[in-house]
Amino acid sequence: MDHQLVKDILVKIGRAVCDKVINALHEQSIEALSAVHKEANADTIYQIDKDVEDIIVPLLKAYAQDLGGIFLLAEGIAEEEGGLRLPDSNGNITVNIIMDPIDGTRGIMYDKRSAFFLAGAGLASAKTLNDIEVAVMVELPTTRSALSDTLWAIKGKDKKRIGRNLYTSEEKELPIKPSGAHSIYGGFGQISRFFPPGREILAAVEEDMLAQVFPDMEEGKTIVFEDQYISSGGQMYELLVGHDRFVADIRTLLNQKLIALGKKKGHICHPYDICAKLIAEESGIVLTNAFGQTLNAPFDLHAEVDWIGYANEHLQAQIEKPLQNAMKKHGLI
Repeated sequence: MDHQLVKDILVKIGRAVCDKVINALHEQSIEALSAVHKEANADTIYQIDKDVEDIIVPLLKAYAQDLGGIFLLAEGIAEEEGGLRLPDSNGNITVNIIMDPIDGTRGIMYDKRSAFFLAGAGLASAKTLNDIEVAVMVELPTTRSALSDTLWAIKGKDKKRIGRNLYTSEEKELPIKPSGAHSIYGGFGQISRFFPPGREILAAVEEDMLAQVFPDMEEGKTIVFEDQYISSGGQMYELLVGHDRFVADIRTLLNQKLIALGKKKGHICHPYDICAKLIAEESGIVLTNAFGQTLNAPFDLHAEVDWIGYANEHLQAQIEKPLQNAMKKHGLI
């Protein structure tokens, strides 16, 4: 696999999606962009999601021969067919790509907060997200921003963050710099609970975790801040640029408890939501599953994934055991 070529192609597609989204935000109403196009197996596909399909597939087709054939798994694109096959002239497939064209649709379609184009690529033999060798994420900003970040990593080789001015096309290399703090005190860190049901359970887990981390916290003090960013890519970005120190998405475990209680389960994270995790790993961020094991997931669209991100090992040492204790206390593990 030509890693550099794959990276360049995914960046080109991501930036094309960015331009398409920005134009749509300027030209269409919130009602039009937030209209439901269809209910897919894994998630709701909104009109703004459907609009970007028309640019992704032609671009991939244009490069299929150069890459030796492509197999694409993407939210909303040929899902019912089990993925899109774009073989080369010899019928070969060399590269597997998993993609979320717009991660954070609910925020961007209301022009509230950046979404992200996410993509990961591995060889045709790739079976899990840990087989990904190239990852790209491109920020899809609101109309109030003139800037968009592009981040990418090639496994074991290189990583970069490039800021692009959407109006002048000027580019500037920016640092990827996760927080070096040894404590979550005074920083942003949270358990994801942006969708019902079960938010009260996740809030209780977080309260218990923090009570263990700070048993002598002073009354009236604000020790930790939270940011419920409705985008796994957005949460990963906040860790990458040093804004957040910790995030835990344990909605799969929550769903298991809700089912056991005879209640309806809620929305969860899928592999395409974290398909750019290689960038975080190459940057020193510690990613685990809900049980503290190395984060991995099947190379597919429908698996249910829990993930926990610590900006560094010091934060993992401070938070992981109290979090595990709190999850046990509230019956999640």
